[in-house]
Amino acid sequence: MTERSDSVSIDMETISLTGKDYLIKTSHGSVSVAVFGDQDKPALVTYPDLALNYMSCFEGLLMCPEAFSLLLHNFCIYHISPPGHELLQLGAAIMRPDDPVLSVDDLADQVAEILDFFGLGKVMCMGVTAGAYILTLFAIKYSCRVLGLILVSPLCQGPCWTEWLYNKVMSNLLYFYGMCGLVKELLLMRYFSKDVRGNVQVPESDVVQACRRFLGERQSPNVLRFLDTINGRPDISEGLKRLQCRSLIFIGENSPFHHESLHMTSKLDRRYTALVEVQHCGSVVTEEQPDAMLIPLEYFLMGYGFYRPSQYNLSPRSPLSPTCISPELFSPESMGLKLKPIKTRIPLEI
Repeated sequence: MTERSDSVSIDMETISLTGKDYLIKTSHGSVSVAVFGDQDKPALVTYPDLALNYMSCFEGLLMCPEAFSLLLHNFCIYHISPPGHELLQLGAAIMRPDDPVLSVDDLADQVAEILDFFGLGKVMCMGVTAGAYILTLFAIKYSCRVLGLILVSPLCQGPCWTEWLYNKVMSNLLYFYGMCGLVKELLLMRYFSKDVRGNVQVPESDVVQACRRFLGERQSPNVLRFLDTINGRPDISEGLKRLQCRSLIFIGENSPFHHESLHMTSKLDRRYTALVEVQHCGSVVTEEQPDAMLIPLEYFLMGYGFYRPSQYNLSPRSPLSPTCISPELFSPESMGLKLKPIKTRIPLEI
């Protein structure tokens, strides 16, 4: 038994922590997928934001013992990395200037081919910002293969002029100077709120420092390709009306994409959509405030019949703790059949 926190202890012998890496050839190039868990379980597919992969985008959430036990108990997790964004030790090949730039449709089709490779049917999807856009587009194109969407600071429109210009500046810097200090700062502003990025008086947080080191390992031509792809994305708002799967959306209050994410929420069917707005947080809620995701995730997944394993010592604040379950939680509405928009306000810790 390995102690992970004061409130939760996890028997490491019952959950596999060993991931297996695959390099899958698709009709649009090779894609790296890291698989964690028992492949006989339902699939949870993740897709990270620009210049990130699963280690830098989802590790914060999965390192929370409660989220870890909930997700790994119920799912086998398939972490998809954007082309050329795999871990440094896997040796991401540098894309050549004459390599074609993939469209967002190509990336969505890659996801479908990855599911075919593993023999997967319906899957749960979790994406962050650019990754949320790709998985939403995948859900629109392949609706019969999506069980539900968990989206963090998602996008659905084409880039506004401000974002387009911002991305063009970053593209030029990547092209001429590579992953220089200014590009890292622009990306960190995209991911995190000012509260954790620090200033002259307050040092930046550990999560920002770790992300800064990680960005230094990125192959700048590969990041440039994904950035150009996302900067050329079309508006998919109309397609959202056709989605029938349930969606859980997290929005960082200080995310530069806050307005865009609210717009997307307004276009989804309110009967199947829940909104969680996290105060004092940037776009990558999975890293900056992963604890804010736990309770909404538990209620959302309970609607599919998933649950936290009872053999773990659970936190009293967990809605899936045996001492907290009441008959009302199993009504159609609370099981997720008609999710209502909600907000959470996480107090800023001093």
